Amino acid sequence: MATSALPHVYGVSQSMTGRAWRWRGGNMDLGQGHFGDGEGIVRQLLLARGVAPEDVQRHLSPTLREFLPDPSEFNDMDAAADRIAQAILTGEKITVYGDYDVDGATSSALLIRLLRELGVEAEYYIPDRLLEGYGPSGEALVKLGETGSSLIVTVDCGAMAHEALAMASDAGIDVIVVDHHKCSPELPRAAALVNPNRLDENDLAAAHGHLAAVGVAFLLGIALVRTLRAQDYFASRNEPNLMALLDLVALGTVADVAALHGLNRAFVAQGLKVMGRRDNIGMAALIDASRLKRAPICSDLGFALGPRINAGGRVGESTLGVRLLTTEDPEEAASIAAQLSALNEERRAIEAEVQQAAEDQLAAQHNRAVHVVAARGWHPGVIGIVAGRIKEKTGKPSLVIALDEDGEGKGSGRSIPGVDLGAAIIRAREEGLLVKGGGHAMAAGLTVAEDRLDDFSDWLDTHLEGAVARADANREMLLDLAVAPGGLTPDLVNALDGGGPYGVGWPGPRVAVGPVRLVKCDIVGTDHVRIIASGDDGKSFKGIAFRAADSDMGQALLHSSRGRRLWLAGRVKIDDWGSRPQAELHLEDAAFAD
Repeated sequence: MATSALPHVYGVSQSMTGRAWRWRGGNMDLGQGHFGDGEGIVRQLLLARGVAPEDVQRHLSPTLREFLPDPSEFNDMDAAADRIAQAILTGEKITVYGDYDVDGATSSALLIRLLRELGVEAEYYIPDRLLEGYGPSGEALVKLGETGSSLIVTVDCGAMAHEALAMASDAGIDVIVVDHHKCSPELPRAAALVNPNRLDENDLAAAHGHLAAVGVAFLLGIALVRTLRAQDYFASRNEPNLMALLDLVALGTVADVAALHGLNRAFVAQGLKVMGRRDNIGMAALIDASRLKRAPICSDLGFALGPRINAGGRVGESTLGVRLLTTEDPEEAASIAAQLSALNEERRAIEAEVQQAAEDQLAAQHNRAVHVVAARGWHPGVIGIVAGRIKEKTGKPSLVIALDEDGEGKGSGRSIPGVDLGAAIIRAREEGLLVKGGGHAMAAGLTVAEDRLDDFSDWLDTHLEGAVARADANREMLLDLAVAPGGLTPDLVNALDGGGPYGVGWPGPRVAVGPVRLVKCDIVGTDHVRIIASGDDGKSFKGIAFRAADSDMGQALLHSSRGRRLWLAGRVKIDDWGSRPQAELHLEDAAFAD
């Protein structure tokens, strides 16, 4: 049954954020009681996320043994493994050409570390985001060939690099593409192109289209080791420990917001265990620089470790991430990790400045279906982040465009469920409104001439107005369970964690708590709303709504909720600042209960 056909949870048809509350799976209202059977809750969480009843056991503790496909099922996988094996056996020079983001850095590091264990010191090339842009350039590939690289492996890029790969092929350079981005029917010229999103893939491989590039690179690693084993390469040397590379796979998968179902859940669950052992010197330094005092959890990869690696590509030096994740020198690792942390702080400051300027422009766009903001001097490395922030704050698709001195704008957009922004951008490009543009439903990139900006903004608003209105009318807050304040305990948090790791495509559990009255409500930091709430059971708890002070919900909590009974909804986390851990609510929505 579609969620829109289900009754509203607690009668909430329009919350403070304008959403209807519905159960994600079935009614799990625990009322005044405690959570009781943790395994029963986890089972319900899995079922609500699309796991078939007969498949629950496999998902309770996801392992590679249960989820790993045969790499040979993927087109060109064996050809890629054979070509790399040949290069290893004949002593060819190999260069790994990676993207400048976390997925590119981890993919590159994985192959470099694997080849090192196989006796080969591969080189790497990471393009500069601002000077070279995304993907392999023909000039760079040819230059790498001129300096002795007869085999280049591109990771997290190359699937659509027809011209660049043709130049490399004409120069006699073999290129293997390891990617996960969408492909065109006609593939570029390559020695092998391994990508589960090839249009000619079989059903088993295509079912793994949610893999990040680092996951595809790991599968290539399995195929390569198997190929070398068949050629007795390990008769006089130890086989590499592929499982030790799963920390890289986990980081790249989460940071690239790949959907955490199926094989990706196994990658992340097992990768976190490897990360906790701190065997990778660079990864350990990154964890320390992130000021984590415990083994990383899934959310740390997206919010603490990943942004630091990304900062090198956004506002610093694009090679820093790969250098950190491949170094064997603890001093070098500590130095690079500190540099990345400093760059991340710089990125935050730049981002805050651009966001404030962008939000100042929003004041005149109240009636827009799609927000488009642009200005000279904005750093192109942060526009995607700012677009995401504006989208979260306004609930509307948003594009942020950085204009250069020549009157050309580089833009990045983020969308909302039900509005295909990528398709709209592609159509705008086809109609001559953009220089370049593409993407997928939830994110897009573009290049636009400054003198076409107003025309493009008006066209986009008109073109997407209906879709945005429909999406807004169907906005829902999906809840997994409800408890009274007394049921909000560390034991409940630990039980809910049993359904993880959570992320895109495998959303973390949302909990409704109430009814409550606010004992305290104020602003902390610049715009976070902090609360203390008390329920009819006499129990109280703390909560926080991040970046919510200026939102409708934040204003209602601060000014309209005194003495009134409320339902609160969000994700429960452990607050371990005090002498003993307590559960707190990270507030995402609220509704009056009276």
